[in-house]
Amino acid sequence: MGFDFAALTPRDRYKILIGTVIPRPIALVTTVDRTGRANAAPFSFFNCLSADPAILALGVEFRSDGSSKDTGRNIRDTGAFTVHIVSDAIMDAMNVCAVPFAPEIDELAEAGLATAPGTSVPSPRILAAPAALECRLHSFLDIGSSREIILGEVLHVHIHADAVDPVRLHVDHRGMDAIGRMGGHGYARTRDYFDLPTMSVADYAARQAKG
Repeated sequence: MGFDFAALTPRDRYKILIGTVIPRPIALVTTVDRTGRANAAPFSFFNCLSADPAILALGVEFRSDGSSKDTGRNIRDTGAFTVHIVSDAIMDAMNVCAVPFAPEIDELAEAGLATAPGTSVPSPRILAAPAALECRLHSFLDIGSSREIILGEVLHVHIHADAVDPVRLHVDHRGMDAIGRMGGHGYARTRDYFDLPTMSVADYAARQAKG
């Protein structure tokens, strides 16, 4: 079946996109406001875009009245945020952080997530997250009235010691135990793992010759 996006409502386009672009990594983002009050919220419109410079991208939906959510506003005000990879162990806490609390409510406290001060940014780091990527605001992309795209440059990364080789800098997927977002209310674990090396032209030719 084919779908002309110009003929679909924004809601229908959203349903098609979140059902086809799967699994999506989840960013549990911490920020602080101008007074230093912390905020935490998860976003699955998220990925890394570049290593040089090291750039992460967040898609943060606007509120129904068109105003920025706490995350977007705080990043504009402070120029910083921290992205945490969501593991199976903190999945329930992440879901608590998704509750649309009033700005004065501390999502981290409600979720029972202990934190430490950031190393390079003012936003706190969630200790239970397998990885935390501290980011400086790079830029905002204005793409329309439904969502703002935020690009951040990674300044410092914290990874649980059992999830990374300190010499080779290889990150172990088992130690990360990350979850991903599917369509609707669906999630997926990343424990079903396999290797598929990229072939060189010579490798491909050899495979073809074998039939």
